[in-house]
Amino acid sequence: MKDQFLKLIAENQGLIFKVCNMYCNGREDREDLFQDIVLQLWRSYPNFKGDAKLSTWMYRIAINNAITRLRKTGRREKFAGLDDEAFNIAADGPNAIDENISQMFEAIKKLTEIERALTMLYMDDCSYREIAEILGLSESNVGFKLNQIKSKLRTLINIG
Repeated sequence: MKDQFLKLIAENQGLIFKVCNMYCNGREDREDLFQDIVLQLWRSYPNFKGDAKLSTWMYRIAINNAITRLRKTGRREKFAGLDDEAFNIAADGPNAIDENISQMFEAIKKLTEIERALTMLYMDDCSYREIAEILGLSESNVGFKLNQIKSKLRTLINIG
C-alpha cells in the first residue's frame, strides 16, 4: 500500500503544489502545507474506494487541508507507518515561477479561500460539475462565482 501511495503522490505532486502555491506565501509554508496534505492523503488513502475521480478526491483533501490550516495553527504530527520518504518529494517541486504567473498568484491570494479554490480548479480545467463536487456547491453557483472572480482579478491586476 505504501508503494502505491508514494507512486500516487509522485504522479500527482503538481496538483498538491498548485494548492500550496495558492494558499502559502513563503517556501517554508509551502513545504509545511505540502507535508500536511500528504499526511492527510495518507490517512484517507485506505478509505478511497474510487467512487470519485482520483484528482477530485485529492483536490478535496488538499483544499480542505489548506483552508483548515489557514484557520488554525497547529503542529504537524508524524503518522505511524509513513516515514520521511513521502515528504521528500516536495523538495523536487518547481521553484522558479514566471513573473506573470507570480503576479497572478499574488492577485489570487487576495481572493477569499473559496474563491482561490474555485480559481485553481478552473485553471486546472476541471468541469463545473467537478468543481461543484469538490467544493460542495451547485454547478450554477460555480459559474456565477467564477464570473465574479474573473472581474475581481481583472481589477486586482489592472488588466482592464
